[in-house]
Parts: sequence; C-alpha cells; structure tokens
Amino acid sequence: MNSIRRAVQAHAGGHALAPLAALLALTAALAGCAILTTGGLPAGTPIAQVRQSWLTPTGEYALPGGGTRLEYARGSFGRETYMLDFDAKGSLLSSQQVLTEENFAAIEPGMSSQDVRMRLGRPAHVFNVGWQKLQVWNYRFFGADCVWFQVSISNADQRVTQAGNGYDPACDGPSTRE
Repeated sequence: MNSIRRAVQAHAGGHALAPLAALLALTAALAGCAILTTGGLPAGTPIAQVRQSWLTPTGEYALPGGGTRLEYARGSFGRETYMLDFDAKGSLLSSQQVLTEENFAAIEPGMSSQDVRMRLGRPAHVFNVGWQKLQVWNYRFFGADCVWFQVSISNADQRVTQAGNGYDPACDGPSTRE
C-alpha cells in the first residue's frame, strides 16, 4: 500500500485530481478481479451489469432452459477460465474456475467439441495433426508444472477421440543449438 501511495504522490505533480484518478483506477482494477473469483459477484447480479464491466467475455454459450454462460479466460499462460452462469432472466446463478482436474476427468471420447468448449472454455494452445486428421486442444492449469490437459478432436465429426495429460513444451526452454 505504501508503494501505491508513493506512486500516487509522485504522479500528482500539482494536479489536485491525480490522487483521485489513481484511486478510481485501482478500485476498477480490483473490482474486475472480484468478478473472476468464485463467489466474487453475488447471486442475482444481472448479466447486463457484468457485460457493462470493463471485462469482455472470451466466450458465450447457451444453457439449457434459456440461460447463458459467459466465459472469462484469464491468468498467466491461460491457466484460469471462469464460467459465470445466468438463468433465463439474466440473473447470476454461479461462477467457478473450470480448469480443474475434476472437470478434465469429465471429458470423454465421443463428447462433442462444443461440449468441451462449454465445460472448459477456449484452449490455451491448438495444433493440427494432419496425418491423423484431428486437432489437439491444450489447457494449462495450476498445480501442474510442465503438464497440460490435451483433448484430441476429430476433424471429421468434431468429437473427442482422446483426452489426458501431456507434456507442456513451454518447459523446454530456449534451444541451445547453434
């Protein structure tokens, strides 16, 4: 907090409103973080209020019964994805971080790619495997250094063919070849 106070004082430079502007910016940043924590918004928060926040959803999905799921993929290396579920009237029902081993365990062969996106959100990395005629979706998550969750999606029918943990090539570091 002292470092924030010093930064505000350093930037004030005779402007009476500079500390107020800095405080408002900090408040907005903290409010945005609150949206992305489980329970960060109270149940019943209107979807319009969430949409008007400074955070833009990275995905949107229709829920059974007319509800809506908003996806917020965030975090370092894409390790966090929050899903906010709203009922048909647009009231918040729940919010949760979905990149967990529990949710990964629910991904099974035969599941549609749309179901995977709705459960896990957008992948951190996607690559094609031409000779197998599929895409591999990769999800990073906390608690697993150098491991990511991989989902193979068939190009033919857009269904999961395989899912499980794999090695994250980001852990290889720079090449030492010359």
